Parts: sequence; structure tokens; C-alpha cells
Amino acid sequence: MRDRTHHRLVTCAAGATFAAMMLFAATALPQNAPPAALGVQPPQQSAPQPPAEQPPPREESPGLINELGKLWDKSISALPKVKSPSETLDDFNARAKDAGDSLTNLAKPSIMVTGRAACAVASNGAPDCKLGADRLCQSKGYKEGKSLDTDAAEKCSAKVYIPGRKREPGDCKTENYVIKALCQ
Repeated sequence: MRDRTHHRLVTCAAGATFAAMMLFAATALPQNAPPAALGVQPPQQSAPQPPAEQPPPREESPGLINELGKLWDKSISALPKVKSPSETLDDFNARAKDAGDSLTNLAKPSIMVTGRAACAVASNGAPDCKLGADRLCQSKGYKEGKSLDTDAAEKCSAKVYIPGRKREPGDCKTENYVIKALCQ
């Protein structure tokens, strides 16, 4: 059993050494090395060929290292630009000012009040309870308010209560009231 384990370790070590040597060889040789430098003989040409139009020489050398370099350049250009210290401080100061303004608005004292104030009817027929909240807060000595809770009640004319009379569409209307408001 020990011999098999030892044999596997030696085999793995030899494979790792071979891989490291190949990697070193690939990085140590220039990208455009002639085939003879790699141990390969170029094929012999038998007859000289007429001068043909040759493509312009390429400025970049093909290979793994060149492709890795291109990938590196592309990844650097994809990163966001680093701001200068003065730009960073300007951004920080602007954000701090905005946060200070927000805290100032929150620092205004607010109090919840209860009561009953009618909501006005808007031009589209819906209740406008902002005016009702303002009225409720002003009755408690505050300047303005926001509605927190409302209530609705049906208000009918006296005709509805006559025995035997049928109820008609215009006899009753719904009125809305602000019953809780946040005042400032």
C-alpha cells in the first residue's frame, strides 16, 4: 500500500514539474520566436517563388501573452475613474449639506392632535382633507397639519325620515372629517 501511495506522489510531482516547466518556457520565449527556437525545423522550399504582394507586418504579436495583455487593458478601461481628493471632498460636503437640510426638516416639533374638522369637497367631488387637517391644527394653536385619520358620516335631509316616503338619490350625502392630524 505504501508503494502505491509513494508512486502516486512521485507521478503527481513529476506532472506538476512538467507543467511548471512548460509555463516557464511559454513565458520565457518571445511571442514571435522562429520555429527553430522551439525545436521545430521549418519546411524546405524547393523553388523560389515570385515576389507576391505581402500583407503589411502586424504590429502586435499573436499569442497567449498578447491576448492576456489586451484583456488587462480592457478591464482597466472598464473600471470607474478614480476621483481626485478635492472632487471626493466636494461630493462629501454636498451630501453632508443635504443630510443637514433633511435633519432640519425633521427637527421641527410635531404633535398629534385629535378632534373633528370637516373636509372640503374638491372640484372633482372627492374630499380634500388637507384643509380639514389645517383647520383642526389651527383650532389647537398650530400653524398647519397633515391628516392621519378620517371618518365619514352620512348626512340626510329631514324628508328621509317621513314614514312611507321612498328615498331618492339626492336625499343624503357623505361628509368626511379629519379626526387625527399631525400638527406643526
